[in-house]
Amino acid sequence: MRPHHYCLPLLKREAHRSALVAAATGGDPKFFLGTDSAPHSRHAKESICGCAGIYTAHAAIELYAEVFEDAGALDRLEAFASFHGPGFYRLPRNRDTLTLEKRSWTAPEEVHFGKETGVPLRAGERIAWRLVK
Repeated sequence: MRPHHYCLPLLKREAHRSALVAAATGGDPKFFLGTDSAPHSRHAKESICGCAGIYTAHAAIELYAEVFEDAGALDRLEAFASFHGPGFYRLPRNRDTLTLEKRSWTAPEEVHFGKETGVPLRAGERIAWRLVK
């Protein structure tokens, strides 16, 4: 097992991952963005029992952009990330915006949380999208 990729519930088969991608990218307003970044320390993740959870805060929206682009649904990312959630909860949409550009960058090998060090998802790997604003 790769402890820095361990989270719950486990996706046991490719069919499970594909179903999640299809739900997220399909345009149904019942599905919307909800990030859950888990900044566990390297020590806690690499211990005998290992904490479940993956640190994604460093690149969450960029990683979603990759998934949506790979699924041919980049045009649905804005609704998934910004409109479906407020619609579901009957809340006003946020007026702030962000801008992504297709320019790759390398995710950090590690991140620091006070005195602790953690390993982010895709540590040391290229990410195709970059948050610019």
